[in-house]
Amino acid sequence: MEIGFLGLGIMGKAMAVNLLRHGFKVTVWNRTLSKCEELAAEGASIEETPAAVIKKCKYTIAMLSDPSAALSVVFDKDGVLEVICDGKGYIDMSTVDPDTSLKISEAIEHKGGYFLEAPVSGSKKPAEDGQLVILAAGKKELYEEIIPAFDVLGKKSFYLGQVGNGAKMKLVVNMIMGSMMNAFSEGLCLADRSGLSCQTLLDVLDLGGIANPMFKMKGPTMLQSSYSPAFPLKHQQKDMRLALALGDENAVSMPVAAAANEAFKKARSLGLGDLDFSAVYEAVKVAEGSASATK
Repeated sequence: MEIGFLGLGIMGKAMAVNLLRHGFKVTVWNRTLSKCEELAAEGASIEETPAAVIKKCKYTIAMLSDPSAALSVVFDKDGVLEVICDGKGYIDMSTVDPDTSLKISEAIEHKGGYFLEAPVSGSKKPAEDGQLVILAAGKKELYEEIIPAFDVLGKKSFYLGQVGNGAKMKLVVNMIMGSMMNAFSEGLCLADRSGLSCQTLLDVLDLGGIANPMFKMKGPTMLQSSYSPAFPLKHQQKDMRLALALGDENAVSMPVAAAANEAFKKARSLGLGDLDFSAVYEAVKVAEGSASATK
């Protein structure tokens, strides 16, 4: 199977490499073309525009940073929409809002192509290990055809029905994750200020009912103030914002998520946006330090 791949950021690069290493032919494009050269060493072909990738491949996957990037690749000059046609499948695995997915879907299907949204749960390490959770929605036929690629990229794929449902599920998942990370950061800060060992807190949490892989993986690096970006904080805050908008749309009160979003915004204002989303811990420490200073 030959697959096009648009977007070679932290996630996209790992995913494209996985496909190459499992025998897929992959043609790549990235806005910064130099990133494509790393994939060429793995056997990928390179095209200079999204349109050229679509023209060459029956199936094309996109993994882009945000809704504006996802729309740009489809609608701009030399974009997907210029050449998509009957028999061509487009799978957008970016995390975007439901309205963005619907807009892309309608435009592609109007040109005769078929569309699947398939955002993923997981960050850099699961992407490298092919252990993502894929949340697909859209054309069922395309979902069934692309399963061989999904089986390489992820440990489990869900088909969620109509376009928009995949985006909604991903936003709910990331909203919960962001809220948990903020509460976790507050807990570490509270333990430290109370004279407790943060490492002991990690050990206690790992043995209890709220033990989870995120605390186990992120906790030790947070204590070392090490935030190599597996999932950049600026993208986590974007997902919190989109999830809150979904809450507004459905009249769901989300005070915990709203407070967590403010913490991530604070972290961005401190220049932490390109670090891992666990760097929100630094914003919590700053806030607590300011509060202590005013007492």
